Amino acid sequence: MLPRIGFLGIGLMGAPQARNVLKAGYALTAWNRSRAKADALVADGASVAETPAGAVRDADIVVVMLENGPIVADVLFAQGTAAAMRPGTLVIDMSSIKPFEAQDHAARLAANGIRHVDAPVSGGTVGAIDGTLAIMAGGDAGDYERAEPVLRTMGRPVHVGPSGSGQLAKLANQIIVGVTIGAVAEALLLAKRGGADPARVREALRGGFAESRILELHGQRMVDRDFATKGRSVTHLKDLDNAIEAAGRLDLQTIPYAALTADLFRGLLANAGDLDHAGLLVELERRNEIAV
Repeated sequence: MLPRIGFLGIGLMGAPQARNVLKAGYALTAWNRSRAKADALVADGASVAETPAGAVRDADIVVVMLENGPIVADVLFAQGTAAAMRPGTLVIDMSSIKPFEAQDHAARLAANGIRHVDAPVSGGTVGAIDGTLAIMAGGDAGDYERAEPVLRTMGRPVHVGPSGSGQLAKLANQIIVGVTIGAVAEALLLAKRGGADPARVREALRGGFAESRILELHGQRMVDRDFATKGRSVTHLKDLDNAIEAAGRLDLQTIPYAALTADLFRGLLANAGDLDHAGLLVELERRNEIAV
């Protein structure tokens, strides 16, 4: 018999993730701060709870997909959700939060006999819809084995280490993605300034050592000047700031590429708003006083 799932956070990512869990045959009770988003899952077979505590009371496994660490802590602890869980319940927190926050949550839950895996994701809304998310999981090996079947309904999970390691892997992912977006934007800006066709430059680079999913997808968005939000810049900046803070806690003197990219995102948000993170091109144009 499949475990019963409580799912907290039915947003842009959580809704398609929950649908994939339902498609796999799990019984699922959903909660979201704005109930209408959770109600949209009823047609897919979900039950809906008025409170997060109500969503987890009968759950064997609780999936959390919320905006940041303070919100996760508020929902789990201040709102009495953890207190409503039965001993032995497993919490899979798929939110992107700070590594030390994940470790703190795991310890507080363990004091009440509740298990915890931190399992942030990469792949955006497309990956959430298609069930192809990259899932980076931290926690006890036995807890990961228990979580893995549920995680596989949403994507490709990999156990990367003890508690907090999933969040560290997500920060590593966000450094690579953010720095690469900045590099592609800078390269295409240089090419265009010199008179080359950015679309043809992107095409010429495909298949060589510069090839990447970023060049493929975000490079095309830059060529098309399609900055409608698919990956939020404000979220990416949060993750880069978390990476810089984590580096300090781990006694690293500097992670300069992350710091520079965070500065670019800060400028983008201040001057153009929360565009897609491919909008780093817009910020580079602004800093070079290029009118488009």
